Amino acid sequence: MNPQARQRTLLIAAVALLVLFIGDKLVVTPLIASWKDRGNRIIDLRKKVEHGNLVLGRDSIIQDRWDEMSTNTLPQEASVAESRVLKAFDRWSQESRVSITSIKPQWKHAADDHATLECRVDGFGSLGTVTRFLHAIEKDPMALRIDVLELGARDNEGKQVTLGLSVSGLQLTGRAQP
Repeated sequence: MNPQARQRTLLIAAVALLVLFIGDKLVVTPLIASWKDRGNRIIDLRKKVEHGNLVLGRDSIIQDRWDEMSTNTLPQEASVAESRVLKAFDRWSQESRVSITSIKPQWKHAADDHATLECRVDGFGSLGTVTRFLHAIEKDPMALRIDVLELGARDNEGKQVTLGLSVSGLQLTGRAQP
């Protein structure tokens, strides 16, 4: 083979390798990465669709649970809601024999669709009566939650316990109502 033909062949081979290298870096590698990314995205979307189908399959259960929860929220009128909560505290204290010394209700409007009635409750009783009182609050279907619980001994033997509670009740206002 003559030297000019050899140089031309080597030049063509070098250009071909350069084109293949550039093609690999600019076309093939990004296409493979895009393909893998698309595959991962498809897997993600399939998982989300499967989860959505599971939720849709449970829609009646979820709706029933929401209806149950929303019917136990505090009434729309603030005075009626406060009255209901105060009567509930009176009922629970009589059932458990806890002495309530003070209840301080305060409304908090955090969002357009709900408000909370926060009550600071102070009282005292024996450890047994206080536990019955707390159990009565927790088992009641009213939408109340104990946020803070403080217990302290009132005497040296610990037979009398002071109770400090911070309780919040949910009131649905507006679009969250069923």
